[in-house]
Amino acid sequence: MKKTINMFLSAAMALSLAACSGNSPAPEETAETDTAETSVLDQVKERGYLIIGTEGVWSPWTYHDENTDVLTGFDVEVGKEIAAALGVEARFEETDWGSLLSGVSAGRFDIICNGVGYTEDRAEQYEFSDPYVYTRKVLIVSSENDSIHSFEDLAGKTTANSPNSTYATVAEEYGANVEYIDTFGETITLLEQGRIDATINSEVSYLDYMSQHPEAKIKIVAESEGEAVCYPVKKGETELCEAVNKALADLRSSGRLAELSEQFFGGDITNK
Repeated sequence: MKKTINMFLSAAMALSLAACSGNSPAPEETAETDTAETSVLDQVKERGYLIIGTEGVWSPWTYHDENTDVLTGFDVEVGKEIAAALGVEARFEETDWGSLLSGVSAGRFDIICNGVGYTEDRAEQYEFSDPYVYTRKVLIVSSENDSIHSFEDLAGKTTANSPNSTYATVAEEYGANVEYIDTFGETITLLEQGRIDATINSEVSYLDYMSQHPEAKIKIVAESEGEAVCYPVKKGETELCEAVNKALADLRSSGRLAELSEQFFGGDITNK
């Protein structure tokens, strides 16, 4: 009888252990769940660095110094300040414009520091920081062009811009045929060679280019009103966005944001 009872108890314990084992998640599954529930801000602080997506070819926003090849620019320096405010290091990953927004959505970057203009459509897909500068879009043509005087004149004309940029979108809205190009310098080359009719870009980028290439045969014929430029992070990551806003507010109140604007843009464009 005793033997029967012991056998019964042993079998029951084995079934109980099997049931517990079957219902318990594997260590890997638990780790994945914990990671999924951890905010990007917590991940940034845990790893000790902020991953910043940027082009590195768009002066004066983000570019390599021609003498040292060191990555610099207004957005690069502000990105470093934001990282410091979070108590971490800034690590930049350079890629083409078309990969920046998709990269932050996929978690490849924590934030994009690359002069991204705010739009309602983008706001549906990303969290945006408060505006940190305001820029105007300008319509640029060759100095010899007398047929384009306004954005409306772009209908049927050929322009060039980075794919998925607000500049390309505006050109298409005015009826232009847009050729996709990676850098502002390449765009101006096409314009001076007569291979395109015009381009739309940032006023500060135009001014920066002209300061370095005063011989360039180009001119501005129209401009938009001031528009907000913000930093995008992944949709839903409100904690990181709030931390970025706090850093920007401190940079603004201390005068550091205006100082960097003067350094890279030749003027204070931090206010509307």
